[in-house]
Amino acid sequence: MTETKTVKAPFKADHVGSFLRPDRIKQARLQKEKGEITAEQLRQIENEEIIKLVEKQKAAGLYSITDGEFRRAYWHFDFLENLVGVEGYEAEQGIQFHGAVTKAHSIRVVGKIDFDNHPMLEDFKFLHSIVGNQHIAKMTIPSPNMLFYRGNIDKEIYPNEELLLADLTKAYKKAIQAFYDAGCRYLQLDDTSWAVFLSEQGVQMIRERGQEPEQLKQLFAKAINESIKDRPEDMLITMHICRGNFRSTYSATGPYDGAAETIFGELKVDGLFLEYDDDRSGGFEPLRYVKRDDLYIVLGLITSKFADLEPVDNIKKRIEEASQYVPKNQLCLSPQCGFASTEEGNVLTEEEQWAKIRHVIQIAGEVW
Repeated sequence: MTETKTVKAPFKADHVGSFLRPDRIKQARLQKEKGEITAEQLRQIENEEIIKLVEKQKAAGLYSITDGEFRRAYWHFDFLENLVGVEGYEAEQGIQFHGAVTKAHSIRVVGKIDFDNHPMLEDFKFLHSIVGNQHIAKMTIPSPNMLFYRGNIDKEIYPNEELLLADLTKAYKKAIQAFYDAGCRYLQLDDTSWAVFLSEQGVQMIRERGQEPEQLKQLFAKAINESIKDRPEDMLITMHICRGNFRSTYSATGPYDGAAETIFGELKVDGLFLEYDDDRSGGFEPLRYVKRDDLYIVLGLITSKFADLEPVDNIKKRIEEASQYVPKNQLCLSPQCGFASTEEGNVLTEEEQWAKIRHVIQIAGEVW
């Protein structure tokens, strides 16, 4: 990794990407659904609110700037269902979280997968145009594994995983180049699928699908590495690994041990955003598999789920513990996830959200 990359991103104080949707956007989306305003009017409202959000991020002290995913209903479906050959549909039931269920929506593959004229390119171009030269516009998209493992695949179109992976990774290569051409130099792949390896229940689920966990890990790694291997030299790609984030609840538990060698030893990303905000994530021992001195580990020690601010000394102590496995100059700090993985958002106020961001920045400033 070049020195410019280490100076720029991931930053010592960083964030995952999504922010609580303002009431104005929520209201406008409802009005659009009812036919009371046009798509153009909705987009103008989104533009105005994103401009405000960008300024709030700068004022808080962030250097990586996102659009908060304000135009999305979901962190993943909005991107995936706009790939060629993929469509969204209303499923029989939503995704089960701990004490909550999401809206019944999912995606399915209905044709050969490709990337072309994706609407999120224009979304990024708008963000990039307003961020300015002193900050970096960060784009977040779901990992290819979110379609590979979580999508409903038509077996007549893709009778085996190799054919699916070939087209999927080609589509992602096109996407990465397209975002680069639009000005993106900091791209994040969001991925909840790795959580399936982190608990006995998840491993059993893999076997019930007729797959072997070790083989599936290699397919997951191949999907990531093939997708990003031709990325331009000056484009940084990180990955966020999550166990679910919906209305301040979660969907999976388990330490990183179940996939640590693959995640930390085989993935060719530049940085990893990791959940470490509570006991569900286990200890830092799996970080011993980090062998590269150019792999940055962003410790998600600050929770985005609840308003209470973590004691500063506790966070500093945990950073010291993690530095036993990864040099401190390769460590960064962030919330464990975004504040609104779906448009509903987590159960805290906007004021509490910004207090969390300032908390990250303050602690990072004191540690590094």
